Amino acid sequence: MFRFEDPTYLYFLAVIPVIALLRIIFESNRKQKLRKMGEPDLLRQLMPEVSKWRPGIKFWLLETALALMIIMIARPQLGTKISNEKRVGIETIIAMDISNSMRANDVEPSRIDRSKMMIENMVDHFTNDKIGLIVFAGDAFVQLPITSDYVSAKMFLNNIDPSMIASQGTDIATAINMATHSFTQEENIGKAIIVITDGEDHEGGAVEAAKEAKKKGFRVFVLGVGSPEGSPIPVPETNDYMRDNTGNTVMSALNEEMCRQVAEAGGGAYIHVSNNSNAQSQLENELSKLSKKETSSTIYSDYDDQFQAFAIIILILLCIEICVLECKNPLLQRFRLFGNRKTATLLLCMTASAIYAQNDRQYIREGNREFRAGNYANAEVAYRKAIEKNPANPQAAYNLGNALFAQKKDSAAVQSFESAAKLEKNPLRRALAYHNIGVACQGHKMYAEAIEAYKSALRLNPKDDTTRYNLELCKKQQKKQDKDKDKQKQKNQEDKQKKDKEKEQKQDKDKQKEQKQQDKDKMSKDNAEQLLNAAMQSEKNTQQRLNKAMRKPSSKKLQKNW
Repeated sequence: MFRFEDPTYLYFLAVIPVIALLRIIFESNRKQKLRKMGEPDLLRQLMPEVSKWRPGIKFWLLETALALMIIMIARPQLGTKISNEKRVGIETIIAMDISNSMRANDVEPSRIDRSKMMIENMVDHFTNDKIGLIVFAGDAFVQLPITSDYVSAKMFLNNIDPSMIASQGTDIATAINMATHSFTQEENIGKAIIVITDGEDHEGGAVEAAKEAKKKGFRVFVLGVGSPEGSPIPVPETNDYMRDNTGNTVMSALNEEMCRQVAEAGGGAYIHVSNNSNAQSQLENELSKLSKKETSSTIYSDYDDQFQAFAIIILILLCIEICVLECKNPLLQRFRLFGNRKTATLLLCMTASAIYAQNDRQYIREGNREFRAGNYANAEVAYRKAIEKNPANPQAAYNLGNALFAQKKDSAAVQSFESAAKLEKNPLRRALAYHNIGVACQGHKMYAEAIEAYKSALRLNPKDDTTRYNLELCKKQQKKQDKDKDKQKQKNQEDKQKKDKEKEQKQDKDKQKEQKQQDKDKMSKDNAEQLLNAAMQSEKNTQQRLNKAMRKPSSKKLQKNW
């Protein structure tokens, strides 16, 4: 499919016929003036070196070059919008937890950012597989339907934030059930559900949902993000932490036991994401066990600029126009450039190859133009094409890293900089690659990795003061981070001790209360016995008085009756 990126410039093509018309008018006036001077045949004999056709050829060469220049400015592009490819792979649905608890920073830089980096690494390692993305908290929805378009998957990944879902909480069961309905209807192909969460299942039913998914032929894998010790949840744009209804700070901890139960029920595996590369390797080993099948994938491709071909043709036309003289050259009258068919065919083949040949350096230049214009996504595409042409080009890998870093795809950018550092022979350029790796790691508070990268850069370029400054800054920040971790750990221990102490005090109070109750019950029993004995004694005394009264003689004295 052919199109123009800026078709507005094509209106300038209206100038071409106007110039041609003016040329015809001027040529007609010139011939009329020559006729006034004499007969045309006689004048032609008097001017044997004047060519009848060469001025016209020169004019039309310039006219054609001008028309092609206008077309080139309109940016002609060639490509197909949709292409179908056959791929052999599996289908994977990633269910990502974006509840507020994922803001906790017990893993650097935070649970949700570490999850994004993990997914980005997974997408980079996928080749022939299909992928879909679901986000969930108290509710769940499909962020990206299952597709083979990995570029779109990364674009959707960058926009994920806990504020996307108003209903907070963690409902893993809903996410798994939604994932089971998000696969294609393909049969006999491995289908995996990857749940990335901290395991705080508030709604319940996750184990049952995993069992149902297993019955339907899906494998459920759980990636646990966070630490079992727990961490407070920071509130965005404040320096405070989330609190519960009683005013106490909420401590969110990774529930590994629940994650293992869900993975076991779903026929998958539980993986603790403490290190991205290790977790990635374990997950790849598990996914490789699933059956693969050839599927048809719809791929959306970008349009490629074709102005290079027009530029080369314009240069050739201008060179020919310069070489063609208006007067005949007697030395070149016997030389015919296109008299030999073999020579003409060779020249045409060379011209065609020069027009359509585009190497990695041309793609790099194209990417540089897009990068300077701020079109980082287009620059990424151009640099990737350059790497496809020449995987050993360090400049393409380095520039790709810069384009990815500008799009905040830091994980992929670090990989590109590492590739550039391995391929680059120039020590100064290698130093730049390591410097950028350090900057990316420093931005995510991964100070240990940043320090190593800056040290590698300084070994190659000891005169780089900027790298040296960043190195010292990272060392200070790492010390501060270690102190904060120690303080947080100490605080957690103190909180734990406080909770244990409160628990013991509560247990003591419960024991005292129970003892008092027992004493009270015992006292009540003793009082009851005393009261019973007193009642029995009173009854006995009453009975004795009654018997005594009955034994007295009765009076026969009559009482009055009125």
